[in-house]
Amino acid sequence: MNVDITGARIYFTIPVFGGIPITATVVNSLLVTLIILGLCIILTRGLKVRQVSKRQVVAEFLVETAQNFVNGNMGEKFAYYSPFVAALFASSLLSSLLSLVGLFPPTSDLSTTMAWAVIVFVLITYTKIRTGGVGGYLKGFTQPIAVLTPFNILSELATPISMAFRHFGNIVSGSVITSLVYAALAAASHALFAWLPGAAGEILGAIPVLQVGVPAVLSVYFDLFSSFMQAFIFCMLTTLYIASAADTEG
Repeated sequence: MNVDITGARIYFTIPVFGGIPITATVVNSLLVTLIILGLCIILTRGLKVRQVSKRQVVAEFLVETAQNFVNGNMGEKFAYYSPFVAALFASSLLSSLLSLVGLFPPTSDLSTTMAWAVIVFVLITYTKIRTGGVGGYLKGFTQPIAVLTPFNILSELATPISMAFRHFGNIVSGSVITSLVYAALAAASHALFAWLPGAAGEILGAIPVLQVGVPAVLSVYFDLFSSFMQAFIFCMLTTLYIASAADTEG
């Protein structure tokens, strides 16, 4: 079974389309999309004006939270970005949380976070051009002096790269640290019990007793808190960059 550079297992390839690989990233990203779609259908079914259900209360709370987040960071004139930001947050959070059920998290694949960052970069560029025109956008690279143009271009291109690698790096680092802790606890268990004489030492030394409980504590941070924070930070940067682009003058 082939594995790509990010560790996403290749399930199969499609020869008729030039051998396009179908990886765990593709499959699990589709799963996340279906989960979000299912939740949207469930939460928005049978909406009422009066005597609303608990399901509708949850739906209204999520919509209001997303709207307040966008309005607070971008202003009410960018309220139409709330569905995009909410979808981005949900996709990021659920993709990272797949590790809780033993599935490969798409956010551990750089291609996933890079694709999101490129979409955000396109929106940033579009906003700058819409605000100052093509001429104003190009003129912005020469500010404050023309000699800085190459550095301004590099800075512009670094935006999506930094966003993608920040999200990807934090998720992968959590997986790596957790794996190292698992391995260290297994070795510690063996060293702790293997000194016992006879079969007792062999049996107890082979059982990773110390792996019980400790990894669960790490999971609370790396799988829950870190997943939420990375999704929040990515969306925060998205809103701030787009809002800043709208204030850019040519």
